[in-house]
Amino acid sequence: QRRHYRDSAVASGWWRSVCAEVTRAAPTFIKRMFSRAARTLAGHALRRAGSLRVAAQARAAVHVVSISAAAAATTVALAATTLAACAAAAPASGKGSSVVVSAAVAAQTAQQIYTKAPLDVYAYLKDYLASGGQESADVLWRLARAAHDRAAEEKNQEEKKRLSYEGYEAAKKALAMDGNNFACHKWMAIMISDIGDFEGLKQKLLNSYTMRDHFKRAIELNPTDATSVHLLGVWCFTFADLPWYQRKAASTIFATPPSSSYEEALSYFTKAEDLDPGFYPKNRLMLGKTLQRMGKAAEAKAWLQKCLAMPATNADDRQAHEEAASLLRSL
Repeated sequence: QRRHYRDSAVASGWWRSVCAEVTRAAPTFIKRMFSRAARTLAGHALRRAGSLRVAAQARAAVHVVSISAAAAATTVALAATTLAACAAAAPASGKGSSVVVSAAVAAQTAQQIYTKAPLDVYAYLKDYLASGGQESADVLWRLARAAHDRAAEEKNQEEKKRLSYEGYEAAKKALAMDGNNFACHKWMAIMISDIGDFEGLKQKLLNSYTMRDHFKRAIELNPTDATSVHLLGVWCFTFADLPWYQRKAASTIFATPPSSSYEEALSYFTKAEDLDPGFYPKNRLMLGKTLQRMGKAAEAKAWLQKCLAMPATNADDRQAHEEAASLLRSL
């Protein structure tokens, strides 16, 4: 390692070959090796170019090693490539100005982390931005998603609220940067819903048309995104299932209150499942709930059982399992 660090371009190639070879070694060795590698890269990035951003990217590998050695190999290889570019641009003394890791690289790294350890994305992106990293629509909507994921797991209500509003502000900035990015519209709508939990029924109703319009725009921009289609279905189900007192409140706010039907909600949940079968336990839960409301108990039961057959990997999934089990008992 020390010998090859004299030439960071060589170091990058060396890391790539090591990553390819070591993935065939024993799992314990892989985890230890990549954990050390990530920390070494982080330290070298600071010494070589004074770049906190490269250091943050290298540290991202540490979050992944305990989940997947293959994912760690990819992340370390990416960090090594970035380090080579950083070293090539910086003075050999290592006392020059910091080299900015591009927003595209940060977004790519965040996505790699998300596939294996979603809750670690928040710390990575916060570190990246705090050290002067470049903002972009792709970085910011991922920060909104990361804040949402952390908030969903958070028990402390004040911290949950802080994370929700932070995610909302990130989504708003992302949308202002790129109004033609479907993910910006999707996460803007999700974060409007999240902060609505802290703003009361009236504000939530006032925001309802805005949420719907963002979901529809997300689907226009990317018709194959199952999550956006599912979320529009949730919007329809919510207003089809609205209690009488909330309907009365809505009628005092709007000349034409938001409305929908179970049939419309079912069409979106079915379409989402057709686009990406088994992509989300909650979609199967919502298929079951909607069919149960429509009096189709046998079909509802089948979808609820399919929901429970899927693994629960986060708070949303666990909540879907709990509700599916409760509904099954009532059928």
